[in-house]
Amino acid sequence: MGEVELDLSKVDEIVKRYEGGREDVLAILQDVQAVYNYLPREAMTRVSELTGVPMTQIATLATFFHAFALNPRGKHIVTVCMGTACHVRGAPLVLEELERELGIKNGETTEDMMFTIETVNCVGACALGPLVIVDSKYHGNVKVSEVEKLLAQYKEEA
Repeated sequence: MGEVELDLSKVDEIVKRYEGGREDVLAILQDVQAVYNYLPREAMTRVSELTGVPMTQIATLATFFHAFALNPRGKHIVTVCMGTACHVRGAPLVLEELERELGIKNGETTEDMMFTIETVNCVGACALGPLVIVDSKYHGNVKVSEVEKLLAQYKEEA
């Protein structure tokens, strides 16, 4: 996969909106991730340059908070809750079926950049287990037999 040059003008706009404030770096990084769907190194470097916050501090924030992704992710983020309630109700089998359907493992992204699979320990919606969240939309009581149909609705959007 060839390197694509990143349009950093979006980063400039975000930092300008926050008036370049050092105290807003966390919010700036969240907005940057919303644009690119992850935090590209070039974008973090640009935030550092524009805010005066050392790159070491930017990198520390980006790696400390699990909400940040440092590698490119798919258009659709498929999150499987692996908390106790979801686990005992079949979440591991649902995860296996998602991996089989998409041809990737947990933490990976499809080659076409359409899907990324992630797991979380608990989202606090235990009554809905097993729970699959796609792009912030909750799908509760998911059965293995429903995984193909669930993914199909997101494949059609492409």
